[in-house]
Amino acid sequence: MNAKEEMLYLLEGKKIKCAIVERFRGYGKKPKTIKLKNNHSKADLDKFLNKLDFEYDDGFGGQYLFGTVWFKDGTWADRGEYDGSEWWAVRETPKIPKKLK
Repeated sequence: MNAKEEMLYLLEGKKIKCAIVERFRGYGKKPKTIKLKNNHSKADLDKFLNKLDFEYDDGFGGQYLFGTVWFKDGTWADRGEYDGSEWWAVRETPKIPKKLK
């Protein structure tokens, strides 16, 4: 899987507010952190995406990417993982039940 292509797919129809992605580089090694700050420019976004232009194994085994992406519409995405298989999961704040209003 290419991390940049995966991120571009995640961003379809959404406006990104900010993001942090950590890339696992092996046991005993410090993860590489890739950040996109709030109020970023187009150049900052391009630089962020270019840093994500690498291949990784998203199949079963170990998890390689961790992180959170915040969107301008108030939703966010974080990494889902099961037995090493990983993906981005888009989340939104649940509606408050009537019994709590």
